Amino acid sequence: MDILWFIPGMGDTRYLGTQLSRRNTSHEYLSQVARAVDSLGYSGALIPTGQGCEDSWLLASSFIPLTRQMKFLIAMRPGSMSPTLAARMASTFDRMSNGRLLINIITGGDPVELKGDGTFLSHAERYANTSEFLDIWRELFNGEMVTYEGKYEHIEGGQLSALPYQKPYPSLYFGGSSPEGIEVAAKHIDVYLSLGEPAKMVKEKFERVQEAAAKHGRTIRLGIRFHVFVRETAEEAWAAANNVLRHADPEAIKKSQEMLQRFDSVGQARTRQFHNGDMSNLEISPNIWAGIGLVNKGVGTALVGDADTVAERIHEFIDIGVDSFIFSAFPHLEECYRVAELLFPRMPSEWREKVAKRDLVFNQEMIPTTWQ
Repeated sequence: MDILWFIPGMGDTRYLGTQLSRRNTSHEYLSQVARAVDSLGYSGALIPTGQGCEDSWLLASSFIPLTRQMKFLIAMRPGSMSPTLAARMASTFDRMSNGRLLINIITGGDPVELKGDGTFLSHAERYANTSEFLDIWRELFNGEMVTYEGKYEHIEGGQLSALPYQKPYPSLYFGGSSPEGIEVAAKHIDVYLSLGEPAKMVKEKFERVQEAAAKHGRTIRLGIRFHVFVRETAEEAWAAANNVLRHADPEAIKKSQEMLQRFDSVGQARTRQFHNGDMSNLEISPNIWAGIGLVNKGVGTALVGDADTVAERIHEFIDIGVDSFIFSAFPHLEECYRVAELLFPRMPSEWREKVAKRDLVFNQEMIPTTWQ
């Protein structure tokens, strides 16, 4: 089991749908989040990519010397770079960080933003391109000289001069709810990610993914992405969740929903249908709140409640096979501490023992040898 946090490369805030309380993406601030992740017991953190984000590779690279344990789940979009260049970057990063790289493959999204980066492929074509990209990726990390001519990718004599620390390559994360996305996951991916949905919906989707993977002779780990608002009491937790939207007026919600309508992501569409822009009934399942999706692209749902109840919901996802959780909350620095303090003691004993053992090794490494 892994619990990861999120480093807000697009900036941070206390309130969504407004410019009030905006925090700049300064290196000083984001470094504070990274150091908190590193010291509190999280496995690592997701670093996003996109037109409104600082570059995920450069940000993560800057955190290597500031951290000791955390892994960096770097979001990367096939089609925006050659597979050979991407593999070389990944291999270098993994070796320079002593094996602390994870890769989040991004294929879905906003067609308007994608055109701004030079990608004019349809939804189905992007997933076909991703599959070709990952065919090449896997061959390169096998140490082979690769010549490949597909419909979207064409290289001749591609090769890595140095292989990564992790063998055969850093784990690949990926989310895609469409049939094309599920097939890419089944063939290539190590950890399949779902946006936060009620457990029953997630279970049905995961069963389709594992069935598709079995046809390729593979099994896949399962992950889920949620915001989380946890407090000592349920009343405080729901107040904190609603407070995030306190300055999001109807006009801001309308503009956000109009923008999200142009997305061709099936997972994003599943999230939108939880609320359809309506604020009247946002608790879509016990302790699962869809309010974030009114004004935020990507992850639109949150776990909300007192610590015992939120832990119970997490255990329900563990019971259906989820073993990788990526959490976030606003603002990310303070909530990183709060989630660790309130939820980590309520996680499975095996996970707590793993974290304690890791921290013991880390602390011993930090003690001068003359003191040991």
